[in-house]
Amino acid sequence: MARILITGCNRGIGYELVRQLLEEPSPPKQIFATCRSPTSPQNKKLNDLAAKHPNVVVIKLETTDPQSIKEAVKEVEKHLKGEGLNLLINNAGIMPDSTLESADSDDLLNVYNTNVVGPFLLAKALLPFLKKAAAENQQKHFSCSKSAIINISTLLGSIEKTPESFPFFPMLSYRCSKAALNMLTQCQSVGYKNDGILCTAVHPGWVQTDLGGPNAHLTVEESVKGILKVLDSLTEKHFGILIDWEGNVIPW
Repeated sequence: MARILITGCNRGIGYELVRQLLEEPSPPKQIFATCRSPTSPQNKKLNDLAAKHPNVVVIKLETTDPQSIKEAVKEVEKHLKGEGLNLLINNAGIMPDSTLESADSDDLLNVYNTNVVGPFLLAKALLPFLKKAAAENQQKHFSCSKSAIINISTLLGSIEKTPESFPFFPMLSYRCSKAALNMLTQCQSVGYKNDGILCTAVHPGWVQTDLGGPNAHLTVEESVKGILKVLDSLTEKHFGILIDWEGNVIPW
């Protein structure tokens, strides 16, 4: 995975993905680590990491803002210097409290805009660079080192699994948005297959992040270690599916 763009890198899974990728024996040549406000004090850890590693480029990106996407993509293009982008990880997302009783239209639309529209628009804007990476590696089989879009989803977006999980984790707007993200992943996998781009959704597990809370089963380090192992193993067999951090397939 020579050149990677990851969203939501200021904390949680996004930050840990950047950190662990840098510790690999052969780290990526470029990591585009995006977040909403790079200059904010809360992003000090990410900026400190970038200061130590010249292959990390911190880029401002608000995925719900088309103009922000346009400006971020221009910045990425400048740094790519004619090379392709091998991997896009759509990690940024939100999960406000939301139930059948409390949800309203603003809640549903806001979460959908962040968790579905943002990943769609970003992938669309970066498509020329993903296609270029695939063309540069025509001899390779489908993989994340060739060209791929990975959408970070969740078990809670599985319609089949809803009866057993909804009573414990209602999160209505989040669930609906991730079910839609799963559909987007499936559509992308069909639409971009001929371009050589692998598209898969990944469930990171229940992780101890701001979203997952302190009672979650997995540490961020454990989850990301598993995710990276899974990403290394993805092939054409994984087109348009939802797979968890241990490599298990989750039904739609």
